[in-house]
Amino acid sequence: MKIPSNSFQGVIQESPFEFLGGNIVKRRLLLGAFLFFIGLLLFNNKAFTAEETKIYIDLWDNTLFLIKHKEIVGEFKISPGTDNSPTPIGTFKIVEKSKDWGGGFGSRWLGLNVPWGKYGIHGTNKSWLIGERVSSGCVRMFNEDVEKLYDMVPIGTIVHIRGPITGTGEGEFKNLSLGSKGTLVQIVQQRLKAGSYYTGPTNGIYDEETERAVKKFQRKHRLYETGGITTIEYNLLGILE
Repeated sequence: MKIPSNSFQGVIQESPFEFLGGNIVKRRLLLGAFLFFIGLLLFNNKAFTAEETKIYIDLWDNTLFLIKHKEIVGEFKISPGTDNSPTPIGTFKIVEKSKDWGGGFGSRWLGLNVPWGKYGIHGTNKSWLIGERVSSGCVRMFNEDVEKLYDMVPIGTIVHIRGPITGTGEGEFKNLSLGSKGTLVQIVQQRLKAGSYYTGPTNGIYDEETERAVKKFQRKHRLYETGGITTIEYNLLGILE
């Protein structure tokens, strides 16, 4: 088949795909295949926007779900924290992305805006432990999985983490005092704020302002003003029933 010798612009002006001859079926098939191929390239290489994407992490099942427009587009096994170093519960955002931290962090890092410490979603150099509760509070993934996730989610993506607030669900509610940090502290702060005992930030950090609020709560309920949280305070705050 001879390609017209006139300029490329001339070919376009004359008729797209004119060089294919008069077979309109052939033209349409080739055009459709071309557009389909381009569509695949665009889809596979396009990162989702923060507005259309969410991550749900289920610590009961040790599974991470990537959601786009309310549909699951990715499902990955994870390793969360232990009873002594539980993964934070709540709603956070991805605030940083880094590659090749190496070692126990694997090939990718997605940092979360947890107010009481540095937590994130990352890879691992101990892939055989994925699925077990073994981390120091971060969410571990297979390196190949976290690399996929890294390419698909931008900074600003919402991350919902749900599960037992004591870690595995088999642990006891720990006593809290000045210097304690974590999800339990945040829940205590929320309950104290709801009762107008506390006006500070619900940041999961048991600081002096939180301690003063606890003493005020204890005074109201005629308890010893220790400033700490035990099973008694958990029950009165409605955290334990």
